[in-house]
Parts: sequence; C-alpha cells; structure tokens
Amino acid sequence: MADFKIKRFGVLEIYSLIRSGELIRPLISDNLSAGFPSPAMDFIDSGIDLHRLVVKHPSTTYYGRVNGHSMINIGIHHGDLLVIDKSIKPKTDRIAVCYLDGEFVVKLLQIEKDYCLLVPANEKYKSIKVTSENDFIIWGIVTHVLKTFK
Repeated sequence: MADFKIKRFGVLEIYSLIRSGELIRPLISDNLSAGFPSPAMDFIDSGIDLHRLVVKHPSTTYYGRVNGHSMINIGIHHGDLLVIDKSIKPKTDRIAVCYLDGEFVVKLLQIEKDYCLLVPANEKYKSIKVTSENDFIIWGIVTHVLKTFK
C-alpha cells in the first residue's frame, strides 16, 4: 500500500488510498498484557491485513496527517495519521474532518437544529459555531488514528 499526497490544507495533509495487494502480518492471538508477560504468548498463530481492518469502504477512504494540538485530550496528536471515511453519516459526538471557510479542521461534531458546533478536545481551544453564513461541509468521519511513537 502506498499513499498519494493530494494537498496540504493548514491543519491536515490529505492522502488518497492506493492499494497494491494484501500485506498480511503476524497477529498475536492472545491478549497483550500490559503487566507481566504471559507464558502462553510464545507463539503466533494467525495473521492480519491491517488495510482490511481499518478500511471498510476503499473508494471513499482517505488518510490525513494531523498538524496541531486541538484534539489531544481524545488521543489525536500532531503528526498522527487519520483514516477518514467520507461515506459514514455525520452524527453528534463523532470525530469529523470538516472543510470550513477554506480550511480543513478536525473536531468533535455537535449537530443542532440551526447550527453545528465543532468542539475541540483541548481546553486551550474554543468551539467553533458553524451557521449558514459559513462555507462548510462535513468532509468525512475519522474511523481510526494511526500513531508513530518515537
């Protein structure tokens, strides 16, 4: 699987999904202990295709790399790679990638009758009230967050 960069939009770089075959990797079938190691995990007996796990709708799925810190309290950090599905119906409390007045933003949705509130997950940032006055679309819903630990 390879990514093709579409464009950088302020807080998000958008990548289209290009898939070239399966990439099945070993899967530890027992629960991973965060405490003491389990002697039962001396073998790996199955595999997993990460692409099949995180991408349910290939034709409407994109990746986006986060630039910023407004979503850190729900575990989305600067540099994380988001899996974004444009076919999922927007609902309140979903994490959405929205196009607002010429820029992409990643926020929690709060959908009301006459407006939409884009809520950050960091107390240092303010919610954004979106009305009919704004140029606004809910571009896609975040389904997974892929992280790199340094």
